[in-house]
Amino acid sequence: MILEYWAARFVLATLSATPRPVAERLARFYVRLMDLGIPRLRRTGYQNLKMALPEADAKTIIDGVYKSIARLLVALSRFPKLNKSNIGEWIRYEGFEHFQEAKRRGHGVFFATAHLGNWELSAFAHALMAEPMHVVVRPLDNPKIDAIIEQYRTLSGNHLIQKKDAARTMLKALARNEAVGALIDQNASLDEGVFVDFFGIPACANSGFAKLAARSGAAVIPGFALWSASEQKYVLRFYPLIEITGDAAIDTARIQKQIEDVIREYPDQWLWIHRRWKTRPPGSPPLY
Repeated sequence: MILEYWAARFVLATLSATPRPVAERLARFYVRLMDLGIPRLRRTGYQNLKMALPEADAKTIIDGVYKSIARLLVALSRFPKLNKSNIGEWIRYEGFEHFQEAKRRGHGVFFATAHLGNWELSAFAHALMAEPMHVVVRPLDNPKIDAIIEQYRTLSGNHLIQKKDAARTMLKALARNEAVGALIDQNASLDEGVFVDFFGIPACANSGFAKLAARSGAAVIPGFALWSASEQKYVLRFYPLIEITGDAAIDTARIQKQIEDVIREYPDQWLWIHRRWKTRPPGSPPLY
């Protein structure tokens, strides 16, 4: 763990200290080392694409995923240097009116997001461009690296909510008409999720997000920081509000469908190297 910690410190330091074009090349090199050092990640990505997008060029997409991770690392390394005066060099809004509508409703805002584009920059930038928010996080396995990332995530004024203590803290924040963001695209266990159709395959998705939205009356907005190659910056895109019915299974499926639609539009920016379909319906054979 000590070696991982110093490696993380080295990566962030070198990416922060070098000019952006150099940092981008360095980041691609570091990510390539990760790709070679942990080959099971690429294998998982190929397996996921074979199931979800069988007609797609899997190698091109997975290569794009690693490029996307490299861009994320460069942006993350610059968090200590980003502020209201220069954040526009990295990201801009699209669909901000959806956030304004959600705030007008007065019951808080739930950002439903995913490991798509730059999920770290999206929350960080929103605090600088609009207002600080609460971010639900799961601690990293290495506590020393986790401490670094926690520090970076809060530099723009955001507040972290540990996943194990999330529900009560989230409800309090929503009652104050504040915003809460959560990554909800990962595999969930049987005891915390419901099965939804995700790329035509049953996927277990956490239903707690939809239940809290119904209980609080919060507005649910899908939002993602998507890379624009033509602009060489990210677009923090907010989509129209998803109306909550109160049926957790239906609401979870609708939210996941929106995430799927955006992934289909930007397949090389989603984290395909995660075992998204690990949890299987009872009696079904494993996919990995």
